[in-house]
Amino acid sequence: ARRLRAVPPPCPAAGVSQVTVRDALNQALDEELERDERVFLLGEEVAQYDGAYKVSRGLWKKYGDKRVIDTPISEMGFTGIAVGAAMAGLRPVCEFMTFNFSMQAIDQVINSAAKTCYMSAGSIAVPIVFRGPNGASAGVAAQHSQCFAAWYGHCPGLKVVSPWSSEDAKGLLKASIRDDNP
Repeated sequence: ARRLRAVPPPCPAAGVSQVTVRDALNQALDEELERDERVFLLGEEVAQYDGAYKVSRGLWKKYGDKRVIDTPISEMGFTGIAVGAAMAGLRPVCEFMTFNFSMQAIDQVINSAAKTCYMSAGSIAVPIVFRGPNGASAGVAAQHSQCFAAWYGHCPGLKVVSPWSSEDAKGLLKASIRDDNP
């Protein structure tokens, strides 16, 4: 029987710096906001506070109130706005402070965003990204530690990505923003 051994990660090349997942996500958002004027970011504390986890650091100062939008604590409301904007041709990145809070907007995510392309026979695209941290984290207990990736992965019309590395995070976010459906 052949034994599998873990392969150690490659050492970074001389002069190559390590990039955190947070910085990789920030780079992806910055590059996509720069590339396409239809892309915008909305969610709780994403603008003036630079994001609860600093993923959107510097973006509000660079792109302003029309492209990086702080919302009230009303996931159902801002998710509905983002879905409508996507149906109208914009490309929103709808950020949940934690993905647990997406349950407050489950109707908009599943019944409005995920099913619209199919229900319209392909005539209405919904180019939206729902983004946020997901799963267990220290000190947040029952309110923030569930992982809904498998559940969302079983919903027709949604594509679920779970990056492993900084490179994955950046590439998958950019690809998601460019995708014509959620």
